[in-house]
Amino acid sequence: MDLRIFTEPQQGAAYDDLLRVARAAEDAGFDAFFRSDHYLAMGDANGLPGPTDAWVTLAALARETRTIRLGTLMTAATFRLPGPLGVAVGQVDQMSGGRVELGIGTGWYEAEHRAYGIPFPSVSERFSILTEQLEILTGSWRTPVGVKFTHHGEHYTFDDSPGLPKPAQTPHPPIIVGGNGPRRTPRLAATFADEFNMPFAGLDEIVSGQERVDAACRELDRDPATLTRSTAQVVCVGRDDTEVARRAAAIGRDPGELRASGLAGTPSELVDKLGTFVERAGLHRVYLQVLDLSDLDHLDLVASEVAPQL
Repeated sequence: MDLRIFTEPQQGAAYDDLLRVARAAEDAGFDAFFRSDHYLAMGDANGLPGPTDAWVTLAALARETRTIRLGTLMTAATFRLPGPLGVAVGQVDQMSGGRVELGIGTGWYEAEHRAYGIPFPSVSERFSILTEQLEILTGSWRTPVGVKFTHHGEHYTFDDSPGLPKPAQTPHPPIIVGGNGPRRTPRLAATFADEFNMPFAGLDEIVSGQERVDAACRELDRDPATLTRSTAQVVCVGRDDTEVARRAAAIGRDPGELRASGLAGTPSELVDKLGTFVERAGLHRVYLQVLDLSDLDHLDLVASEVAPQL
């Protein structure tokens, strides 16, 4: 099982904080460093010093890391036009030497759209926008160099686009589609994605989600085994209950609640729960949501006491 570090910098983090965590994750041997794509803090967080843009951050990290993979959970389709997004992702993939992955979703946080002047259409229209963006991104990246890309859709029109730059990875960076919806999300994943992610879901829900995406793959004559399966879960690990409680308090959570709803407890508890994810849901990787970016010892503990047992 791949373990990836997943951060939420809108809650309060500067670029230097993210660089420190990304380098620590790389040094510890984690598979990837991912970040959310949000502009507004959630809950009681003040968000200081203010948001950092996901793709600006990943471009910088592409030049300041060496081996770790880099990506988003999830880039909001409402935030960017598909043409400029394709340019940004393709360029960052080149800058990283082919280490980028694109997680992309509809966008869901209405308050941040209002706060930053971003239109927030209905759920149905957002799914329509996401579908068309996926068609454009995959289509333009797959178009050979020297051949023009054209697309006339409901939301976007491309006439004789060069479809450049091409990413370093061919035919394009891995695409992650995620969510817990019962119908449209599995269909999008089966159609466009390399990976299907179910974030912050319980085991029974994850199992049901895999069955739905398997069915969607079969409807499209796609082998379900070609789709990587993953989840994102908050992580809070300690060598003993005292350390677990200290780390839970640092992120304003209850240890019991974290044990029930996320990945919390001692290393052996995490190994057991992750093993169940593999056995019952067939998951290939887990994104560990790290909320206290100052606690690098937390990453080292997972890397040294949990990862080797998986």
